[in-house]
Amino acid sequence: MSKKQVSVVVPTYNETLNLRPLTERLFKATRAAALDVDLLFADDESVGSVESAAIVAALRGEGYAVRLETRPRSAGRGLSSAVLLGFSRAAHDVCVCMDADLQHEPEAVPAVCAPVLDGAADFAIGSRNTGDGGIGFEWSLLRRLISKGATLLAYPLTASTDPMSGFFCVRKQTLARGDPNPIGFKIALEIMVRCGCSQVVDVPITFRERTAGESKLSPKQNVEYLQQLASLYAFAYRKTLVALAVAGAALVVALHRALFP
Repeated sequence: MSKKQVSVVVPTYNETLNLRPLTERLFKATRAAALDVDLLFADDESVGSVESAAIVAALRGEGYAVRLETRPRSAGRGLSSAVLLGFSRAAHDVCVCMDADLQHEPEAVPAVCAPVLDGAADFAIGSRNTGDGGIGFEWSLLRRLISKGATLLAYPLTASTDPMSGFFCVRKQTLARGDPNPIGFKIALEIMVRCGCSQVVDVPITFRERTAGESKLSPKQNVEYLQQLASLYAFAYRKTLVALAVAGAALVVALHRALFP
């Protein structure tokens, strides 16, 4: 029986220390699950991009199907656009996105991609908020509140319990149904809405603590998220907005005729 094929896309920026452990853990898990995996690191010309290239070359020499796609500064930057670039260069139709910081466990990849591979979903997402999923370390109260608030704001847009997650699986043919806007960090939510994903399956995952490198989150991402939400609401409810505008115009005309026959 032939193996199921999956491309794993990992956006990176100054994540040199995590490339080897992520690769080794990913291929150990996917080989055990009989998956044929192609791993692509989509790098935004990190400070250590030369060192990253050397690490990836060494891993390839050890038999790992891993590649590094370095995007020069002139071509733009940002997590979402790096993910979309990675998907466009992926070798297989089924694509998984995960973070490079090992907060997304590579061992969870087979479970996250299973609903899409089996045809049970057009989008599967690793969720901290379903089943036995959760956070495997002590989160500050402020961070919990921000995460909960961001999730609630997205609730009318998707049935997912964790639309903020960056650990997800989708087919290229599903991506082709829409035109995701590469803004901010929440590319999963962008794809679910703009690509019309109606069969979304949440897969329980444990979100782990970062052990190497530094977080890229900043107040700027919060502003970009609000901008993204405004755009997605306008997109998702555009027909309703048009209908309300037409009804409003008709009401104005009717009132004018009644008052000034």
